[in-house]
Amino acid sequence: MKDRFDALVDHLLNAGISLDQATQILEKSMIQGALARNAGNQCAAARALEVHRNTLQRKMAEYQLAPARSRSRRKTVGRAASVR
Repeated sequence: MKDRFDALVDHLLNAGISLDQATQILEKSMIQGALARNAGNQCAAARALEVHRNTLQRKMAEYQLAPARSRSRRKTVGRAASVR
């Protein structure tokens, strides 16, 4: 595994990729992989990456990985009908 990683580092350096760019590439790929392995479950992906769920969601927004689902806080039909 170390040999493969060293080869990747050499490849990135030869391509002129900066440390910041390499970090972003790795971070984005790991987030995508964790989400795919956990069928999009953000809590499970955050656990796999050992980061807080809020950190994962912030990174997802930063890398434009998935649109944030908006949860509407509408009242159920039964409760809405009883409000006057």
